[in-house]
Amino acid sequence: MSRHPVVTREQWIEARKALLEREKSLTRLNDEIAYLRRQLPWVKVDKAYLFETHYGQKSLAELFEEANQLVVYHFMFGPEWEQGCVSCSFWADNFNGLTAHLKHRNITLIAISRAPLDKLLSYRARMGWDFNWVSSLGSTFNEDFDVSFSPAALADEKVYYNYDWRSFPVEEAPGMSVFYRDLHGDIYHTYSCYARGLDALNSAYQIMDRVPEGRNEDELPYPMSWLRRHDRYED
Repeated sequence: MSRHPVVTREQWIEARKALLEREKSLTRLNDEIAYLRRQLPWVKVDKAYLFETHYGQKSLAELFEEANQLVVYHFMFGPEWEQGCVSCSFWADNFNGLTAHLKHRNITLIAISRAPLDKLLSYRARMGWDFNWVSSLGSTFNEDFDVSFSPAALADEKVYYNYDWRSFPVEEAPGMSVFYRDLHGDIYHTYSCYARGLDALNSAYQIMDRVPEGRNEDELPYPMSWLRRHDRYED
């Protein structure tokens, strides 16, 4: 970390007030983007997806439960994997305790992965999470929402992810998708984001962005090489 100037309290207040104006501009821009996000056109979901859940097989409509809005976190956990992705686990650590609050704003939050249900539930218990998690194994849900890729696509180094064609290192990718169910029971896909678009869901990173050293990842072999599952840090 570079050396910072040390100033008087009055000088610090002036510098902080100047930054506050920029922060307010960012807040206003974020509000504008949030509004535009809500104004996106919708796509009707006509495919009959089925998911394996703790309560038996359910349709996409049934995953909404009593709400009209469904937020899906696409958790990277392939059918042959022994445990969930470490970075998705980092994000999922932020979800505990949210579901009760979201429920009172007409929102159901759920994680969906291609791994078999027993693996998902076992891993959820190990990590101490309480959000709902279901398996999309046997359906094309993950492929249709651009978070699972075939071996052929990976071999060709051409998968469609984050709204562009690119190479990708593994068969699963992270993302978030939002769905709306109207009064007639019709379901619409309203929004999806991927990659850095998921940053706002991670409160730990939001805290790191406000401390002097920041995320402190620039000198690492890759940005998240420091990360461990919360039960695997050596201390």
